[in-house]
Amino acid sequence: MSKQQLKLPTKKTTKSNKAKLTFLQKIVLLMAFLLLAFTVLPIMVVLGIGILPTITIMITDSKNINKITTIGCFNFAGVILSFCSIFGQFAQGTEFSIAANIFNIIIMLGTAGIGFIFYYILPDIFVFIYKSSAQHRLKAINSKLEKLANTWANIIPNDN
Repeated sequence: MSKQQLKLPTKKTTKSNKAKLTFLQKIVLLMAFLLLAFTVLPIMVVLGIGILPTITIMITDSKNINKITTIGCFNFAGVILSFCSIFGQFAQGTEFSIAANIFNIIIMLGTAGIGFIFYYILPDIFVFIYKSSAQHRLKAINSKLEKLANTWANIIPNDN
């Protein structure tokens, strides 16, 4: 009989799946951004100021996709609220009055802060809830075991 040897899978060195932008693609993206900035300046000014927390998180902690997604979604929700006042009065100079309004800035940046709190606090809250639920179940099981021990203690004699 011949013994068959199991072949262990080896790690293959592959290139990362991250696509790099070529110089031409970067130029096209820059031109599209500039065209968008010149055509809808009020939206771009408010968007630029409002999305600063998300951009900061993307630069400082680019590996943590969950953090970027949570804070970015909350931040963008706050910016959408400021867009309502832009669409209500789409005129020249509107963007600076909206961006200079402290309440709009508090809403835009405050929602990013709420996303930050959700990212760091919500997992701890769930852990606390699950731990307290597990402790409650453990107490219920221990009380049932005590009742069973008391019930069966008289019936089963000690072997000692």
